[in-house]
Amino acid sequence: MLSKLRLLRPPVSPGSRILNAWENKNYSDKKNGRGKTTPPLIQDEFSTNPKSPTTTHSSESENNNGWQNDSKNNQSFRNWSLFGGAIILSGTVYGIYHFDIMKQKKDDNLITEENTNAKKIRKLVQIPSLSESIPDNIQYLLIGGGTASFSAFRAIKSADPTARVLVISAEGYLPHMRPPLSKELWYGDDTEMAKSLNFHQWNGTSRSLFYEPEPFYTPVEELTTAKNGGISLARGWKVESINVSKKKVKLNDGKEISYDKCLIATGSVPKTLKLYDDANEELKNKFSVFRSISDFEDLWEQLGHIKSIAIIGGGFLGSELAASLANKGKKNGVKIYQIFKEKGNMGKVLPKYLSHWTTEKVRNEGVEVVTETEVENCSLENNKRQVNLKLSNGKNISVDHVIMAVGAKPNTELATDAGLEIDSKLDGYLVNSELQARTDLYIAGDCACFYDKQLGRRRVEHHDHAVISGRLAGENMAGAAKPYQHQPMFWSDIGPSVGYEAIGIVDSSLATMGVFAKGNHKDPSLLANETDQNTLTNKKETNEELVSKNNESISENDYNKGVVFYLKNDVIVGIVLWNLFNRMSIARQVLKTNRCYKDLNEVAKLFNIHGDSS
Repeated sequence: MLSKLRLLRPPVSPGSRILNAWENKNYSDKKNGRGKTTPPLIQDEFSTNPKSPTTTHSSESENNNGWQNDSKNNQSFRNWSLFGGAIILSGTVYGIYHFDIMKQKKDDNLITEENTNAKKIRKLVQIPSLSESIPDNIQYLLIGGGTASFSAFRAIKSADPTARVLVISAEGYLPHMRPPLSKELWYGDDTEMAKSLNFHQWNGTSRSLFYEPEPFYTPVEELTTAKNGGISLARGWKVESINVSKKKVKLNDGKEISYDKCLIATGSVPKTLKLYDDANEELKNKFSVFRSISDFEDLWEQLGHIKSIAIIGGGFLGSELAASLANKGKKNGVKIYQIFKEKGNMGKVLPKYLSHWTTEKVRNEGVEVVTETEVENCSLENNKRQVNLKLSNGKNISVDHVIMAVGAKPNTELATDAGLEIDSKLDGYLVNSELQARTDLYIAGDCACFYDKQLGRRRVEHHDHAVISGRLAGENMAGAAKPYQHQPMFWSDIGPSVGYEAIGIVDSSLATMGVFAKGNHKDPSLLANETDQNTLTNKKETNEELVSKNNESISENDYNKGVVFYLKNDVIVGIVLWNLFNRMSIARQVLKTNRCYKDLNEVAKLFNIHGDSS
């Protein structure tokens, strides 16, 4: 545009200076909605005025005399010529400028529409590029490149320093942790830090999402010849089947690999909605799930182009994402909706009163939470730029994008060909107490259905379980033969006001007993209203109180910090530490006793609720 202006710029003259001043005023008036948008045409203005200099000049030109000797008319002609030419030139410049602006706006609209209507196409890179570079025989073969595999190969190398370990991962990324994808990466002002997949931990230090940098891994081509063995990662390759009896796996290009010991740690895959499964491709492009780094990067990029997102699901992921995206979207004016069928956030996990309290905290973050509602149908609208969601409550919501956070299912694709058992109720590969499914074949992480001698058959989809089960599987692959006795915990952060850790079976359908810290209110009537509660004084903090809550009672308490016990046949089977940290060892001891307590208020005192929980 500047180059066009330079080429069209006329020589500066007194007349043009006057015109420029007038044009600037006209442009300013246009920007502010005043006056005409373009100067009037010369011939139109002057043809209506018989006394105009132009009329006189035309008459004199026809007679071909007088004007050469008339200096006044000659000067007038020059001035009006300059004036008219400059006006024509300014109109041309303005036309070019206006055309460029409109073209740029059109291009921007096309870019925005393209970004909001089409999913980013990613080409999966395979490293190594040819399967011939992958060893035909391997000592330790790990299928899956997530946390469980990472924990397993660290344990294997610790027990067997010269071990040769091959990790085959269908993902194109190095092994990494997943929890920060929906939490820490969305907070903070350092955009470049987040885009490089680094984040601040709870203690303020920064770290990478990846467990180890690429140089940590031995190149696949060098694994069999490395003096002290090593850990190699084949990225972008997928194991299609396992022959358990022959101890072989087949890759997606047909290559076979023999193993001595094998671990399946394929994790879980996000569930989708039926209305999405039945939709056409155009509509599907407006939906996404959220689990991988690619999902994070795509969503991060989209936040710069879209103005509204609906998150379907009120569980861990849906609630974390809702609060995180609301925080991130405040600067861009992005509206976040959260839709789920429960009565409150985390409704399947938290007791009713705590779920309601959490929902209000999520709303305070700017999320429009729509409870007790399901999406019945959806369609494209607004020139296919938005999705119209028809809700079961009779309302409609139009958004630019929809995220399905409706749970996950274990990835058990290999079960059929391998002849491995899947639990009929919990799903997942059935394993014994040593996480073994067959001789020399182990399962760890989300896809393992293990037996807990205290709580029965279980399947857990949390980071801590992936770490510990992966570690135990690795140790057992190296010959340890240890049973899995760890009681896995999990944590969740929903905005700045809600953070909790939990252990055992935490299910809102169970009877619960919550004990919460309560400040010393000046209004005694607030305490008097707690007629259905067992209120007692903490001996260590005489100015604060503990308020006990059963499963059904709801009050106006501010549940900032406390502990919730989950009971089955009056025995504690689960514990939630609400905004209370560094107490998990106590929770494990309480759970391990497997006994019926007469007074849970006394048990709550073990957690020193009023103490420092940082």
